[in-house]
Amino acid sequence: MTISIGNDHAGTDYKFAIKDFLEDKGYEVINHGTDDSNSVDYADFVHPVALDVEHNTATYGILICGSANGVAMTANKHQKIRAGLCWNKEIVHLVRSHNNANILCIPARFTAVQQAVEMVDAFLNTEFEGGRHQARIDKIPFSC
Repeated sequence: MTISIGNDHAGTDYKFAIKDFLEDKGYEVINHGTDDSNSVDYADFVHPVALDVEHNTATYGILICGSANGVAMTANKHQKIRAGLCWNKEIVHLVRSHNNANILCIPARFTAVQQAVEMVDAFLNTEFEGGRHQARIDKIPFSC
């Protein structure tokens, strides 16, 4: 399985810890994030991750910035993306099991690195329940 990951300057340390965790588990990782702490614009790293997921180059995406709001908003502009902002494992379980999220957004300034790694593990190991939840997801796309 391939995971696409992107981050801004606030998420660099998190990205490396998550990348190491994923590679140790045998996942292939596509790194679209910055590798240092110099200030960058998060959108520059979000769109490539969202496109990887949209085009099935990656099964899932992980995005990390300070609050995760900016990366979530940007990713969700893509029609085939359901990016969920999560700050604990319980929310991760819900965003996967009820919303079938395909991108996990992590707020680096509001979680610890180990907590973020545990959230990634939960994200990848939680199945979508389908059923009534699928009917709700089907109503997400909007057109006038």
